[in-house]
Amino acid sequence: MQSGSTRKPNRLISEKSPYLLQHAYNPVDWYPWSPEAFKKAADEDKPVFLSIGYSTCHWCHVMENESFEDAEVARLLNDAFVCIKVDREERPDLDSIYMKVCQQLIGSGGWPLHIIMTPDKKPFFAATYIPRESRFGQTGMKELIPKVKELWTSRRNILLESAVEVTESLRQIEKSSNGASAEELGASTLDEAYIQLSQSFDENNGGFGNAPKFPSPHNLTFLLRYWKRTSDPKALEMVRRTLEAMEQGGIYDQLGFGFHRYSTDAKWLVPHFEKMLYDQAMLAMAYTEAYEATRDENLKQIAREIITYVLRDMTDSGGGFYSAEDADTEGEEGKFYTWTEEEIRLQLSADEADLAIEIFGVEKEGNFSDPMSGKRTGKNILCLNKSPAQIALEMRIFLPDIQNRLDQVRNKLFGVRQKRVHPRRDDKILVDWNGLMIAALSKASQVFDEPEYAIAAKKAVDFILKNMGDSQNRLYHRYRDGEAKVTGFLTDYAFFIWGLVELYETVFDAEYLEQAGELTEILMKHFWDEQRGGFYLTPDDAEFTLVRDREIYDGALPSGNSVACLNLIRLAHMAGDIQYEQKAAQLIRSFANDVSRAPSGCTQLMSALDFAVGPSCEVILVGDPDKADTKRMMEVLRSRFVPRKVVLLHSSLAQRRGTRFLDAFAQGLTSEGGKATAYVCCNRVCNPPTTDPDKMMELIGQ
Repeated sequence: MQSGSTRKPNRLISEKSPYLLQHAYNPVDWYPWSPEAFKKAADEDKPVFLSIGYSTCHWCHVMENESFEDAEVARLLNDAFVCIKVDREERPDLDSIYMKVCQQLIGSGGWPLHIIMTPDKKPFFAATYIPRESRFGQTGMKELIPKVKELWTSRRNILLESAVEVTESLRQIEKSSNGASAEELGASTLDEAYIQLSQSFDENNGGFGNAPKFPSPHNLTFLLRYWKRTSDPKALEMVRRTLEAMEQGGIYDQLGFGFHRYSTDAKWLVPHFEKMLYDQAMLAMAYTEAYEATRDENLKQIAREIITYVLRDMTDSGGGFYSAEDADTEGEEGKFYTWTEEEIRLQLSADEADLAIEIFGVEKEGNFSDPMSGKRTGKNILCLNKSPAQIALEMRIFLPDIQNRLDQVRNKLFGVRQKRVHPRRDDKILVDWNGLMIAALSKASQVFDEPEYAIAAKKAVDFILKNMGDSQNRLYHRYRDGEAKVTGFLTDYAFFIWGLVELYETVFDAEYLEQAGELTEILMKHFWDEQRGGFYLTPDDAEFTLVRDREIYDGALPSGNSVACLNLIRLAHMAGDIQYEQKAAQLIRSFANDVSRAPSGCTQLMSALDFAVGPSCEVILVGDPDKADTKRMMEVLRSRFVPRKVVLLHSSLAQRRGTRFLDAFAQGLTSEGGKATAYVCCNRVCNPPTTDPDKMMELIGQ
């Protein structure tokens, strides 16, 4: 795409979304989603062509270059439709609804997503990628557009009947699904989720199912909790095998760190190369918790490397975190990340090159094939063909020496790669994805005793509260270039609350806990479904769409309802507020019918259910956080994987602030003999206080 003076911008030029701006010089007369666009459609009696994608989507780029930059296709689109572009990351509500339409009409979905609808937003056609010309039995844009125009002109009743049927079907599905169940979900549901994951586990390569393979870190964090509950060794082995296979594969950036979005093959070798903030956050949490459970230093190293990547490449100067990095550079997917053997030998000494070629699985003809031709490309995706330990054994060299040599090789190749044309970065800041990263940083700060991570988390929280909230403490969804826009969604509140709770348990600043409580009250006021329970994706004062959507199944991201459920349970334990626990129970019950059919599709909710079923504990520490005895208590508490607990710190500073969360437990709690003292309550039974860290862990059941 060229944006020189010879190109006339369309209406997207005034938008802030990097994805919309990518299309601002298309000859297509794009509108953003707006009343103006639909009014124009009604006034001109035209259907609407809706195109949904995101800035780092490879096939979105392909379709732009092939069709939306093509003068003839643009002429046809402008003549037949009012055309609207939507960034799915800015408007997940629209994406969710119209993706359901696509799945209903064609049985599958994905991006780019294309919907043709009436001026009153009722859809009658759906597709994902559409080629410019028809090929291999798939109708192309040049044939499709005239056909739809002809139907709209001469046989509109057919399209209108279809639109009514699709819309009504969508509404009926929403009304009938997720009904309350007479049966309660419980420990047996956790067992069923585990069995389903076990059945789909890839014993050879790790992960679940066949290609394409997504990281799905919420599956792994649930399995860690199931292992903790049952001591089933297979649950832990599935986690370790998957995490190790992913970090050794091409899905992991072996030089610059961080994970690509997913693997196109079963062995984690060939990724789609875009990098998403939410993947980094969720995977950092999974590696951190796995280290907490196993004390495997390699897992710790990967968690720290992921965070290194985010803090280095994805962090705004104001403290917020950017959304994504593109898969493509110079029109080629993965060009930034791949290497020929010749390139490696040119940049390294002979010994270094031999080591790099051996350990990274580099082949002269390349280690992957072009998907269209099936031929080797000569390029290599760097992966750990063998572990450093295997290389050390084969070469009869001490492992630390191999690690040092490998680090030198990585640093040199990384330096060379930095001089290449970099992938485009989507620098918008989203509250929900930032909430996940805040939670990940906070968790890692606790487990690794790394204060810098907590500082980064605090800066991100401060950025959001300063720039992305209104006078009523309501959240906006997106910030970019000085503008906060789009009314906050369920995920914005749920994920940010998650981050605030984790940050409180890291630094014990009661203001974060109070903020989490205030946002939870807003969530319950504006998002709660009074008829069925659970939360809607959009607030009660948001723009009206075809349906007011609710979600419980996890995709690449955990569902907002699942995260909100765990938040409610944790806050209930922290505040002693039965209302929060009742809401969590209602939420679980409202989705029970759907969840019971496929609990492995709701593993984030399973983590919430695991906490709800218990046994769970509240630990209230009374002491000075700057003194050695309190620090020692905290160190011991954080040395074990204990997911079903909440931790509160009661100190003179917290007492002066007077928070309702601390007040629920702290009344009358004092230190024993001036020492740091732990008050442990498990399963709603409180034990005598102790100043002994080992006794504290015994009371928790460790």
